[in-house]
Amino acid sequence: MPGRKRNRLLPWFIGLAIVLVVIGYAGYQMVATSCPVTPPIVLMVLGVVPFVYLALMYLAFTSQE
Repeated sequence: MPGRKRNRLLPWFIGLAIVLVVIGYAGYQMVATSCPVTPPIVLMVLGVVPFVYLALMYLAFTSQE
């Protein structure tokens, strides 16, 4: 739509929400349950989530007009 202006920080907000949800879930697994944290969750928190967040931040900066 030519008259509609996009929010330039929308990818940043999406990335922030994803990071907070995953870190919250991993924190719950580490603290509240009696089972140990599985390596895939630790890998996701330490590797995949920051990569996705950085990619969304890059999209936010490149979408600015």
